[in-house]
Amino acid sequence: MQMEEQEERVKGSRKWDRVIEESKPYILCIFCNVCFAGYNIVSKVALHKGMSRYVLVVYGYAFGTLATALFAFLFERKNESKINVQILRNVFFLGLLGGALGSTLYYMGLEYTSPAFTSAMANMTPSITFILAVLCRMEQFDISKPGTQAKIGGTLAAFAGATLMTLYKGVAVITMHTKSSHQTAGTSKSSTDAEWLKGSLVLIVSYSSFAASYILQTSTIKMYPAPITLTSLTCLSGTLLSTIMAGILDHKASSWKLSWNTLLAPIYCGTVIYGITFYVQTLVVITKGPVFTTAFRPLATIVVAIMGLLILGEAIYLGSVLGAFLIVLGLYATLWGKKKEKEKKSMDHGISQQAIDINLEK
Repeated sequence: MQMEEQEERVKGSRKWDRVIEESKPYILCIFCNVCFAGYNIVSKVALHKGMSRYVLVVYGYAFGTLATALFAFLFERKNESKINVQILRNVFFLGLLGGALGSTLYYMGLEYTSPAFTSAMANMTPSITFILAVLCRMEQFDISKPGTQAKIGGTLAAFAGATLMTLYKGVAVITMHTKSSHQTAGTSKSSTDAEWLKGSLVLIVSYSSFAASYILQTSTIKMYPAPITLTSLTCLSGTLLSTIMAGILDHKASSWKLSWNTLLAPIYCGTVIYGITFYVQTLVVITKGPVFTTAFRPLATIVVAIMGLLILGEAIYLGSVLGAFLIVLGLYATLWGKKKEKEKKSMDHGISQQAIDINLEK
């Protein structure tokens, strides 16, 4: 009797460990998108107070380099992976695509628009990443298979939900009824249509650059399996390249001065986003791939709407609620498609293994 109880406990413990292990990528992706939501608001405040977008990128990546270098020394100093010319080339382009180009254009688009709009536009990232992954043969694309159909439908639904949140307000469902909320709503409309259009186009290029960096990151981590060190090298590359860009495009010495009002943004961007979040994303990319990682990006739009309500006093409108529903539906469809493809791949592998075993017996 005691043996049976002990076996049941062992089985229950193993089952629970398996559930935790399978849940890790989902929890990590949700954590990343909560961080990205805060990133939108903190960066917008710093830019609104006059901080240069070019300098913000430099300081952000500099803080990210210091934070990740410390962790790399503590946890990966025994890393035996060798750095070759190909890895250095990839690190250069990771710093260019995700740092100097992607982040600078992101801040430019954020200046011209709003945190909610910027976060909503980020929902194009899964679609762009999926297209690039298919072109690079990292993702299966067979329109006749349910998994592919679900991923296509999911990315389109998430993008439609983000678009609905941006373009349609409707009646206010939840509001704080504070004076600051009306002031915020008024200031959010101060941008001209030309600036809004310019910001939209810039954000499209920015998120395309980020999507390309996810694809490159996936192949690089296979060649150099040291995620913290790779993140640190990427931040260093981003720091150097963005410093060169800032030196060319922003000649004012006053732009490099940090005040207490603007210090939070580069520290948050450097440690939380460029350091912790990029590293966590690398861990997810290793196990789940770039499409799975970016599929959770729409959640940041919902978090930004909630943070806007609680922190900035902005109301939540009917369009936001309907858009959030489409985003969650699209996210579920994309993840369901990924799960179906994984099950099909495992089944095909099992059938092939059985065929090999039968041939060997013969």
